[in-house]
Amino acid sequence: MSQENFRNMSFYDHLEEFRDRVVRCLFVFFVGFIICYFVADPILSILRKPLFDVLPPEQQKLYFTSLFENFLTHLKIAGVASVFFFSPYFFYQIWAFVAPGLYPRERKLVLPFVTAATSFFLGGAAFAYFVLFPVGFHYFVTYGAPTDIPLLTIDSYYTTCLKLLLLFGLAFELPVLVTLLGFLGVVDAAFLRQYRRTAVIGITIVSALFAPPDAISMLILGVPLVLLYEASIWVVQWLGIRRNEGAAEASGALEGRSRG
Repeated sequence: MSQENFRNMSFYDHLEEFRDRVVRCLFVFFVGFIICYFVADPILSILRKPLFDVLPPEQQKLYFTSLFENFLTHLKIAGVASVFFFSPYFFYQIWAFVAPGLYPRERKLVLPFVTAATSFFLGGAAFAYFVLFPVGFHYFVTYGAPTDIPLLTIDSYYTTCLKLLLLFGLAFELPVLVTLLGFLGVVDAAFLRQYRRTAVIGITIVSALFAPPDAISMLILGVPLVLLYEASIWVVQWLGIRRNEGAAEASGALEGRSRG
C-alpha cells in the first residue's frame, strides 16, 4: 500500500484493516497457546527456580487450595508463553498497520523495528527474572520473624511472576514506543526534553503502582525506564534528521517531475 492510498483511506477502512490484523494475531495466539500448553511444565519449573533458590529444601513446595487451580495455572502459563514466543509476529502486525503512513525509506526498517521491539520486550522480562526476582523474592521471603513460614499457593505465586514478566516486558517497550511516535512525527526531541520532568514523574508513579511494594523493586523498574527514556530522546533526534532528509528528497523528486 502506498502512502497516498493510505491517506485516502477512510476511518472505516482503517478500522477494517485493524480488525483483520487483530484476527490474525488472535489466530497465531491460539495456535501458540495450544503448543505452549504441552510445554507448560518446563516453564513452570523455570519460573519457580528463583523462589526455591531462597527457600530451605523442606519448604520448597507450592500448594493449591482449589480443585481447578493447578489446571487453570497451566492455562495462564500457556497464554503468556504464547505472547512471548510469538511476539515478533505481533510486533510485525503493528508495524504493518502503521508503515503505510511512513516515507518509503522508513518502511524498509521493518526488520530493525521488529527486532528492537522483540528484544526490548524479552529483555524486560529477562531483567525481571534475573534481577528483580532474586532480590525481591529474597526480601519478601525473609521479611518478618524467623517463625514466619511462607505458605505460597500455585495461583498466587505464578500469577505474580507472570504479571511482573509482562509488566517489565511492556515497560521496556518505552523507547520503541517513543521511537515509533518519532517515526510518525507525533513527537520530536524538543518535545521529549520539554516534558522530561513529567515523564520521570510518570515513570515513578508507574513504578510505585505496579512494582512490588518496596523501594528496591521500585528502583529496579524506575531507573532503567528513565535511562531508556533519555536514550529515546537521542534516537528521536536522529530520526528527525533522517525524516527531514526524506521529506527534502521527496519534494525534490516532485519538483523534478513537474519540471519534466
